[in-house]
Amino acid sequence: MTSRALFLDRDGIINVDKGYVHEADDFEWMPGIFELATCARDAGAKLIVVTNQSGIARGYYTEETFQKLTDWMTLRFDAEGVPLTQVYHCPFLKGPDGKDHPLRKPNPGMFMVARREHNIAMHESVMLGDKWADMDAALAAGVGHMAIIGERSNEKRNDSRYGAVARFQALCDVLPWLQKSLAA
Repeated sequence: MTSRALFLDRDGIINVDKGYVHEADDFEWMPGIFELATCARDAGAKLIVVTNQSGIARGYYTEETFQKLTDWMTLRFDAEGVPLTQVYHCPFLKGPDGKDHPLRKPNPGMFMVARREHNIAMHESVMLGDKWADMDAALAAGVGHMAIIGERSNEKRNDSRYGAVARFQALCDVLPWLQKSLAA
């Protein structure tokens, strides 16, 4: 039996993107994130984080530092009654071929691993991100409902594929759209 998922980027969706956040003291929760997670939980969707973490490859912080922050973040979701199903991250910039690593968004690698490991019905799932690379990865993975949140949502995109992407200025404006998307 397949499941739906709410895929969440981390920086800019779960927390305010301050650039390479890797310590709890610098982690500022985005307003509305737990309400969105509750909506997804109530609709029977799994909560899955897909996050590029190039700060590891750049030497800004370690894998262990990232995992410590992830554990702290996960505990907060648990305390809010909306446990995360999985957190996937890409600590790489380039793959062995010198191109973007296959797990790194805009590539769909993290989504495809999630689909396989959690039996996700991608066309019934939702992606929330704050960068067009998030949308590119979700499109390539076949995610059925996508929304870009924040200042990049105003950017004009000529590719007709982007017509399916909802655009919101603030995360707190997404709830009615998410409810409708998960009811479809």
